[in-house]
Amino acid sequence: MAWRDGRASAKKLGLFVASIVLGIAAVVSIQSFGENLKDNIQLQSKALMGADFRIDSNNPPNERVMQIMDSLGGPEAREISFTSMAAFPATGAAKLVQVRGVEKAFPLYGQLETNPAAAAGNFVDKNSALVDATVMLQLGIKPGDSIKIGEITLPVTGSLSAVPGTTAIFSSVAPPVLIPYHLIEDTQLVQTGSRVGYDFYFRANEATNLERMDRVLGPKLDAQNADLDTHTSTSQRMGRRYENFGKFLNLVAFIALLLGCVGIASAISIYIKGKLKDVAVLKCIGASRRQTFLIYLIQIGAIGLVGGIIGTVLGLFLQQLFPLLLGDLLPVDVEMSFSPRVIAMGVLLGIFMSLLFALYPLMGTLYISPLQALRVQNEGKDNSGKAGLLVLGGIFLFILLFSYWLLEDWRYSFSFVLGIIITFSILAGVAKLFMKAIKKYFPSSWGFPARQSLLNLFRPQNQTLTLVLAIGVGTFLISTLYFTKDVLLAQASIEAQEDSPNMILLDVQTGQQDGVRQSIESQELKVMDDIPIVTMRVQSIKGRSISQIRQDTAANINRWVLNHEFRVTYRDSLIASETLEQGEWVEEATRGERVPISVSDNFADDAKVAVGDELSFNVQGVLLNTVVASVRTVDWSRMQMNFSIVFPAGILEDAPQFRVLTTSLPDEQTSAGLQQELVRNFPNVTIIDLRQVLTVVEGLLEKISWLINFMAFFSILTGIIVLLGAVRTSKYQRIRESVLLRTLGAKSKQILKILALEYIFLGALGAIAGILLSLISSQLLAWFLFETPFLPSWIPFLVLLPGIILLVLSIGLSNSMGVIRKAPLEVLRKGTY
Repeated sequence: MAWRDGRASAKKLGLFVASIVLGIAAVVSIQSFGENLKDNIQLQSKALMGADFRIDSNNPPNERVMQIMDSLGGPEAREISFTSMAAFPATGAAKLVQVRGVEKAFPLYGQLETNPAAAAGNFVDKNSALVDATVMLQLGIKPGDSIKIGEITLPVTGSLSAVPGTTAIFSSVAPPVLIPYHLIEDTQLVQTGSRVGYDFYFRANEATNLERMDRVLGPKLDAQNADLDTHTSTSQRMGRRYENFGKFLNLVAFIALLLGCVGIASAISIYIKGKLKDVAVLKCIGASRRQTFLIYLIQIGAIGLVGGIIGTVLGLFLQQLFPLLLGDLLPVDVEMSFSPRVIAMGVLLGIFMSLLFALYPLMGTLYISPLQALRVQNEGKDNSGKAGLLVLGGIFLFILLFSYWLLEDWRYSFSFVLGIIITFSILAGVAKLFMKAIKKYFPSSWGFPARQSLLNLFRPQNQTLTLVLAIGVGTFLISTLYFTKDVLLAQASIEAQEDSPNMILLDVQTGQQDGVRQSIESQELKVMDDIPIVTMRVQSIKGRSISQIRQDTAANINRWVLNHEFRVTYRDSLIASETLEQGEWVEEATRGERVPISVSDNFADDAKVAVGDELSFNVQGVLLNTVVASVRTVDWSRMQMNFSIVFPAGILEDAPQFRVLTTSLPDEQTSAGLQQELVRNFPNVTIIDLRQVLTVVEGLLEKISWLINFMAFFSILTGIIVLLGAVRTSKYQRIRESVLLRTLGAKSKQILKILALEYIFLGALGAIAGILLSLISSQLLAWFLFETPFLPSWIPFLVLLPGIILLVLSIGLSNSMGVIRKAPLEVLRKGTY
């Protein structure tokens, strides 16, 4: 019976299938791509690192670290790396690069991708350099040209396309340049304050347990300010990083699926109301409540199965687009495969969610009396209140459990479900308030078409609420993306701040300070900041040494505080990005028993210290005892030099130090000229052009927003499907109303105008509600998360709002033309509606 009845209603049921296909496709595509990415990272983890495991440090390894490395058989390859300016004499250009001095055996796994290919194997023997391919293309460098790094000039043997241990995002700011390991000392760039990385690469034998090695040797190396990374732990960390972004996209996809299910519930409700007389007739001829219920339950289950299969196939196809959308954000080249687990999940999810969301309207078949077949109007109770509450409880429980499966954190899952409830409730409330306002303040003076179009919002089976939800949530997601992106870019932007520096000069040695300043001023530029930097490490916290804290398994002090080499400064005042939170700011001090210092709030939280607590620092071999005098809130998002620890004036002036100078440049030509002069005269000085960094940030946000837009558009498409379903399922009411109006003398143009205004009202109500809700949420994000002023983008108002209205209008009218064309005589023919 389910099959027979389903064949007769195939057109109506086809739209129900489409309502769930898009949501399933979105979830499956994200799930499948996430699994493929994770598997590819694991398979290529050795090639990503270039070894089985690596020991690295920011300082030359001490005797204890050397003993540990010798016990492991010794490294098979070594590397020294640092960022520096490089000059290209052939073109006169200068560029910030990551210099990596490597031995011939590097990498132990994977390979250097170069052009020509032979350059990867002979650049060490030839005492030459490999330069990032993008840099060579941008600056017009060719093999055979030279590169000047510090005090040495090397020929460029080839271009470098890929190298283990380099991320695409960092490479956009400081592209890699590989040179022979033994030439690093000749550059004379490893000086006081230079950030230098020392890496030692190892190959493990088959019997080596890398996880056990990490557990046993990791803490021992931490105590010596070194670190052990295995290819397995590195791949796990990298996988988690991309997995977090995948979880967010999963939630966006899940919202599209929920919208589809809301559309199914609404459409099934109308569909079942049209079948109530059939149910009553079946009961008249002896069918039981259970049988009539199962007829339509089987139909919905079949809808879910078909929708799940189609959605899964579509999702597997869509995942092929993600590498194109994400581009350089991916750490590996992803080879796509089909996961049986994801396929099964997509099909089962389609069946389960269709049945779950259809249960509430399906319960109406249980309470239909056989006498209903003889009644002109439907009467009686549609369903049981307790059963309805149980179904609603089951729906929210499923949403909670499924979101936990995606997020693996109960707090986030509850927050997501709460956010869904609040968003849907607000949008539903807006729709109901709008309809109540129309009833109370009905514009009686308006023309007939306008009045009738407003009344159509109350038509039986109008689905106004469902459409506002679908359109509003899709608009809300896309608008929030634009507003949030604007907040992030406003934080990073330096163009609008005339008094903000846009170039930072690092590693300026004390004897070079005056010369660098003269170079800047000779270009008619102003030195905006001249900041002293002293390097030091934490020696003890509240009387406990770092080694004691490391051995204490109950200590909850963050590891970065114990291992980090801090760059600190001294000054007598706060700067614009700082706010005094606790304690008293000390401007100047003299060497005494305890030196008063100021720490940032994040350092205080991670080190578990407060005002009055004592800290000791190792300042390049000299112990310095301090006490926390104040805690500052620091706006780290501002593109300027900020510090976790600040000393008062009068303490560190005689300590070994280097300087950081900043200036503001009007254009790229001035920037290029200054960089060339500084690289020529001061090759050890690192130059960071903040405008280039901002370009990288903007590019990164554009790629991420592209993908989020792509996923959020599923919500808009789902809304379109729901709209199509609403138009089709309420076609009977529209035909009847149109014929009655035509009988009373209305013209086709008037009916067309009535329908057009109705869809304009629906599109505008949903889109405006979604945009206003996204304004509120973006404002809250700006206040509480980003802590920055919020200036909304005009794109949602000027593009998205009219675009959604026109989309709803065109779909509504194109599917309603048959209604307008019906002849008035049809109102007299019973059963032809």
